[in-house]
Amino acid sequence: MPKLPDHLELKRTRVSCKLDAPNDTESVLYSGAYASMGVDNSSLESFFKEFNVVVNRLSEDDIEFDMIGIDAALANAFRRILISEVPTMAFEKVFIAKNTSVVQDEVLAHRLGLIPLRVDPRMFSYKSEKDEPNEKNTIVFGLHAQCNRGEPRRSVKSEELKWLPNGSMFLLEIENKASSSTTAPRTYTNFKSSQEMQPELSENPIHPKHPDITIARIGPGQEIELEAHAVKGVGKEHAKWSPVATAWYRMLPEVVLLQDICDEEAEKLVEKCPANVFDIEDTPTGKKATAPRPRACTLCRECIREEGWDEKIALRRKKDHFIFTVESTGALPPEVLFTEAVKILEDKCERIITELS
Repeated sequence: MPKLPDHLELKRTRVSCKLDAPNDTESVLYSGAYASMGVDNSSLESFFKEFNVVVNRLSEDDIEFDMIGIDAALANAFRRILISEVPTMAFEKVFIAKNTSVVQDEVLAHRLGLIPLRVDPRMFSYKSEKDEPNEKNTIVFGLHAQCNRGEPRRSVKSEELKWLPNGSMFLLEIENKASSSTTAPRTYTNFKSSQEMQPELSENPIHPKHPDITIARIGPGQEIELEAHAVKGVGKEHAKWSPVATAWYRMLPEVVLLQDICDEEAEKLVEKCPANVFDIEDTPTGKKATAPRPRACTLCRECIREEGWDEKIALRRKKDHFIFTVESTGALPPEVLFTEAVKILEDKCERIITELS
């Protein structure tokens, strides 16, 4: 297969980061872009061969991995889906029976909505305005906190939110007054069975991800009693349903030494790099600068800021190699979030293909 000349291949695959601005930032991976040069970049076989995902770091809350062989548009699609289209469970309605704290009801409800819940949203269905809250679309938590007179002020923490697997405990007063005395009193939910009957929930009860989130501060004689109902939603409807604290990517940095940098210049280069990209190795002829840690480069350009250094060092970014970082809020593990984003993108593609066919 023919290859492009070196200078065109560099423009096609790299972003050159000059002192004033980056160059060659455009992407030309569309079919037939280099057909006149005898190069076909539209083959699915070449995509399957070059595409790769390499996990660099994985913890309970975040993951860092490399996505190799894709366009920036595809990487950005994953980022946007992670932020706004992967569903989670979050508090939507808050029923306040008593609130004598200094925190207003609407502020209290907003703070509750932003508390991440440790529960798999795939076990629940979406709830529309017409649907009645039941065990398949609603999760109920209760909170009753008070500070007795003579006691010091205290913080109400998220650990005081108690999961109510049988549904709401608050009675619907108007409907109960209108109903006969023989009818069981109705609450704000209509659970036919306890959510604890589900094996996944009985072994792993639903709870706030972080037990030490401050909901409010209450003083002597103050009290908060409420119920918070969580439903399934997505981040594009409200940020409280976004499953990630952050999802971002950057192109893989490349630091190329265009000529040998030795002795005093090598020491100067190491000193002025705040990201610790460069190092010095001893050679038979003296000290020589190397760049063993290019991934640490933040493109601050300190290494090429002085006159003449841009002829010695080239800062580049690979257009088809992205370092992706996903930090979960806690509803789902970060690796599961990414696989869910892949499924959503796959569904979108299938929907478009169906509509066009």
